[in-house]
Amino acid sequence: MATAVTLSNKQKQHLKSLAHSLKPVVLLGANGLTEGVMAEIELALEHHELIKVKVPDEDRELREQIYATIIAHTGATKVQVVGKILTMYKPSPAAKIQLPRA
Repeated sequence: MATAVTLSNKQKQHLKSLAHSLKPVVLLGANGLTEGVMAEIELALEHHELIKVKVPDEDRELREQIYATIIAHTGATKVQVVGKILTMYKPSPAAKIQLPRA
């Protein structure tokens, strides 16, 4: 498991502004968090660096557990959660997103 990048508030704000126009790339279905879904999330992170994942579950505690599992498994950094959508960031070797200095 990779370790998450620590972001300053300025960097988080920058990522939030970039994420504003994004649509969720992964939506959890009725089967919840499966290996296939995790693989899809990892692929999307590698490709985009900044992604949104929608967890349509009504149970807030369960959603929080799912977010925590995704973050722990991918080594990504949680940027924000708005409603049922988790925004996360993980830099790729290609470094597509330039973060402002901390």
